[in-house]
Amino acid sequence: SQLYWFTVEFGLCRQNGIVKAYGAGLLSSYGELIHSLSDEPEVRDFDPDAAAVQPYQDQNYQPVYFVSESFSDAKSKLRSYAAHIKRPFSVKYEPYTHSIELLDSPQTICHSLESVRDELHSLINALNVIS
Repeated sequence: SQLYWFTVEFGLCRQNGIVKAYGAGLLSSYGELIHSLSDEPEVRDFDPDAAAVQPYQDQNYQPVYFVSESFSDAKSKLRSYAAHIKRPFSVKYEPYTHSIELLDSPQTICHSLESVRDELHSLINALNVIS
């Protein structure tokens, strides 16, 4: 929950060397937005390992914020962090249903591979048509 809190809700990002807010909690609270961009809070470079254990404040303004170098940098660091989480299953995003698919059995993995194969065939056919 801390990673969500310090990115989606209260994330900061550098753009052309200027720190800007992108978190929904910051953008929806003028007071917190002004606070986050002032000299009062501690602003740290975004590190998922540090943000994951940083306590957050939901009664007052945040004493600590994390700033990413860019959205792609934050996304890359979050993906790397998530890839190293030890769990007995894998997941896959299903774009058609906008859901997460649990890959926890040979059957679900085979079904997912069949979908990838079908999509690949469609793309190859489309490429052949326009070539």
